[in-house]
Amino acid sequence: MFLLNSKTYLCILSVYMGNYKVLIVEDELIVAKDIQHSLERIGYDVTGIASDTNQAIELMQQTQPNVVLMDIMLRNGDSGIETAEILRNDFRVPVIFLTAYADVVTLEKAKKAETYGYILKPFKTVDLQTNIELAVYKHGKELEVQKERDVLANYIDQVDSNSSDIFVRTNNKLIRIRKEHILFVEALKDYVILHLDNKKYTIHTTMKDIETKLGSKEFIRIHRSFIVRLDKIESIELPNLRLEHDSHVLPIGGSFKEDLFNRINMI
Repeated sequence: MFLLNSKTYLCILSVYMGNYKVLIVEDELIVAKDIQHSLERIGYDVTGIASDTNQAIELMQQTQPNVVLMDIMLRNGDSGIETAEILRNDFRVPVIFLTAYADVVTLEKAKKAETYGYILKPFKTVDLQTNIELAVYKHGKELEVQKERDVLANYIDQVDSNSSDIFVRTNNKLIRIRKEHILFVEALKDYVILHLDNKKYTIHTTMKDIETKLGSKEFIRIHRSFIVRLDKIESIELPNLRLEHDSHVLPIGGSFKEDLFNRINMI
């Protein structure tokens, strides 16, 4: 068994790394140049050096780096944490903080900015490289997950509300549910529960959204917390109704009673 020194480790790691573009935001020019030389020596492309927020945004627009190394404390009054939030929100780029401060307050602020790394000064080249590799990899995976979520959301939105099927997202997959199998929908804080004949699904959505997805032809809202399928109603005895097979008794809200009686066939 043998141990690798830092120089040997960097040589091996550089074989596997991508040719990433790095933007440096550091108001100490000597420090910034030292970082630039270290990164270029191991194969990275430094797209520029900024000393304040405006320069960082301008270089970001011009060079579109893969990752940003950001000093937390900029001397001209700009906050590296606030600048990082702007770059993250506007450009969706991962930011790694560089700082000489290891206090709890600074660390908590950095965490709220959703940083991809936190490197204490003075640091070694291996610290920079390891954090950059991990940040770009993590960011790439997050973009893949977000893309998958967008595809699923778009697919669900394209399902016509008059269709006999709806799709619910559970355990990172889509489950198809026939509308005729739904007995009722129950609101539960920020979630709704779809009650079927023999199972139920809890999903993160609103009653308004699920009401739109189900459509008004077969379903009706009887209470601020309940939507029922009309053909599943067995009997009505105010202020409640009973679903078929005596399976559930649900309350009828006063403001929903008139609409309910207008929708059912009475003789």
